[in-house]
Amino acid sequence: MVKIGVVSDTHINSFEGLPEKLLRLFDGLDIILHAGDLVNLSVFEGLKKLSPKVYAVRGNMDPPDVKRALPEKTIIQVKQFRIGLTHGRGAPPDLLPTVKKIFKGEALHCIIYGHSHVARNEFIEDILYFNPGSPTDKFFAPYNSCGILEIDKKIVGRIIKL
Repeated sequence: MVKIGVVSDTHINSFEGLPEKLLRLFDGLDIILHAGDLVNLSVFEGLKKLSPKVYAVRGNMDPPDVKRALPEKTIIQVKQFRIGLTHGRGAPPDLLPTVKKIFKGEALHCIIYGHSHVARNEFIEDILYFNPGSPTDKFFAPYNSCGILEIDKKIVGRIIKL
């Protein structure tokens, strides 16, 4: 089984600003995915201390140096599953159609996104749409959260309240 930590919208200036519970959950996981709005590349570099494979994309609130360093979207192959990773953009009611459009034409099993700070773990037409929420910012959201994906013969997502 492959275990993947999923985080987004950290909005912090250093890795040390991440909640202790998230650090414990992610330590030693196979992969960590960050769906944008890191704000500082030290967050990306710090996550590399917890897992051998870390992928991240840029978000709308990331400064120019982060935007230059990270792609808008990426696709990761884990076992037989293809996972799309992006941040998303626009108004929250339009977020799901927007992330679908970003990956239009791609054969994916899961789309991970952020932007809204609101957690989501839902299959729609055999694709898992997974937003881990934000571990540090409750703007628009009732609680802070992150996520874990477990991949074996299927993908199972869990939202974890922090």
